[in-house]
Order: sequence, then structure tokens, then C-alpha cells
Amino acid sequence: MSEVLWPQARAQVEAAAGEPPPTAADVARRREEARAAAAAEPRVPVARVEDVVADGVPCRLYVPESARPGAVVHLHGGGFVFHDVEVHDNAARRLAVASGVAVLSVDYRRPPEHPFPAAADDAAAVVRWARDGFAGPLYAHGDSAGANLALVAALRHPGTLAALALTYPFLDPRAEGASYALEDVGFRPAEAAWYWEQYAASPADLDDPDLAPLRSSDERLATLPPTLVTTAEGDPLRDEGELLARRLAGLGVRVTATRYLGQVHGFWRHPAVFDAADPLTAQVAGFLGLHRGGR
Repeated sequence: MSEVLWPQARAQVEAAAGEPPPTAADVARRREEARAAAAAEPRVPVARVEDVVADGVPCRLYVPESARPGAVVHLHGGGFVFHDVEVHDNAARRLAVASGVAVLSVDYRRPPEHPFPAAADDAAAVVRWARDGFAGPLYAHGDSAGANLALVAALRHPGTLAALALTYPFLDPRAEGASYALEDVGFRPAEAAWYWEQYAASPADLDDPDLAPLRSSDERLATLPPTLVTTAEGDPLRDEGELLARRLAGLGVRVTATRYLGQVHGFWRHPAVFDAADPLTAQVAGFLGLHRGGR
């Protein structure tokens, strides 16, 4: 077991040890299991929840009490394949309450039924729709694969977002970061490779900047708004997120990068398990709140 893990993370990794890697044959089962687990969580109350369609893309809108103008477009994680707005219902509620603005959670199309660029197209379409549909500043947040989609949507619509928050982003199909050598941290490199295989419609897609945004040119990355990149110390994706943050800083983008020590991939979505989850939500909300410029 890696010494990088703190006790809560270590316990979760040990509990999940021995789980087989995902396969195409068990996508439906794993999706249902994730939905069932999420349905058992106590719901954080918000003033209003409404299912909406944004430029053809189904979404769920969460409006907190005394909401200020603005909105956060939230792109859920789950390796592009497994999660949906139901699984991320409570995460969206927490983000709405913490940020004080409406959260629009995107039910983007998922592989293997809908490979690239379906999810990226949906994310970009919703950002464009929200730009025209909400008064006040527009933000985007995503976790893991959702952070990839939030970043791509921001790159497709330069000048649209007041700020961008990326939680342990999933960015590099080449898996070149040294953190992929981490052992016994739950999220395995082979699992990451499987997700990319489901998302890419062809091997050539793995070098497309709209699938692998680390392949984006400096000129394109320089268009990003103020950006928060948070990573987990015990996460194979750690280095690619931090590489993105360094590139943005070198390009003059206002960037904040935070590594959450002792944590593992996925911790943000489980505040009942990980003490660090709520501080990360507060950091995201605070970062977005600092950037209220007009569009």
C-alpha cells in the first residue's frame, strides 16, 4: 500500500481491492450500481430543482436560496462512461449551496453508445446556451472526465466564462505523467486506458485537442479565463492536472493549483467518507465567487 494515502483514503482503497476492471459487458450494471448508491445519500436541500433541455441536451438546474445572478455549468465525472446527473445530484446541490448561484448539471451523451465528439459537443452546446440564458457571470466546473469536458467547452467558447474550475482533470490519453506509476491508490492506469478506448471513436481521436486538451496549442490555452486546478496526491491523474496548471501560468492565465494531500481520485463526490470533500467544494465556490466579471 502506498504511504501517500491518508487513513480515510487508505480504507476506501482497501475496501475496493480486488474489484475487476470495467469491461463493455458490465457497463449497464455499473451504471445502475452508481445510481443506486447515489440514491441512498441524504439530499442537500435547495430552493428549486428543474429538468431542462439546453440546446437539445438534457440538464438539471439547481437553484439555491437567495441565489445571486450567474450560473455554474457542471460536467460530471465517471470516466465519460458511467455517471450521470442522477449520480451527481448531491454534488450539484452542494455546489449550488456553497457557491450561491444556480448550477446546471449536464446529462451529456456517453460512450460506448455515443463516442467522441458527442460529449464534448454537448458540453460546448450547453455553455453556449447558458451564456444566452442566464444573467450574470457564467462559470464551468467539472470533475475527472467532466473536467476534461469543461476545459474543452471553455476552449471552444473563449471569452464566455468568468472562471473555470477543474477537479482532478482527466486530460492525457498517453498517460505520460510520473504519477501513473503510483501503486495501490485505487484508480489503475489500465482503467484509465479503458475509458479512453471507450471515448475515442478511432485511434486518431486520441491526439485531437478536443479529446486530449493537453494537445491544445499555447495560443488556444491562453484564451482561458481564471482557472482553478485541484488534484489529489494519490491519483494517477495528478501530474497531468498540474502540468496543465504550469502551462497556463506560463501563458499568463490567472491560475490557482492545489494538491490535496493524502487523497485519492474521486474523493470530492463523497463528503460522508472524505473530510477533504467539503473543503474542496468551498474552495471551488470561493474561487468562482472571486471572479464575477461581466460577459
